[in-house]
Amino acid sequence: MSASESLRHEAEPRGTWDDVRELPPSAKLVAKVLEYNDTMTQQQIADETLLPSRTVRYALNRLDEENVIDSRFSFSDARKRLYSLDIEE
Repeated sequence: MSASESLRHEAEPRGTWDDVRELPPSAKLVAKVLEYNDTMTQQQIADETLLPSRTVRYALNRLDEENVIDSRFSFSDARKRLYSLDIEE
């Protein structure tokens, strides 16, 4: 992520549960799972929700568009990303 991309991401307002309410059921499920688990990989989310990886990826993209999740690279395995819920209370 470039410095300008990082600044742009930080400048965007955080999403709320109202933003999640309009999303597909798979995105709501992923948001709820992330609410109860601090940080998870895409595979961990798929295992927990029993959703296919492709559906989890779609849900994560939708949640990212609404600015309700935070993602970063895993320090233990740089090929993976870690996702956490970032909702304004």
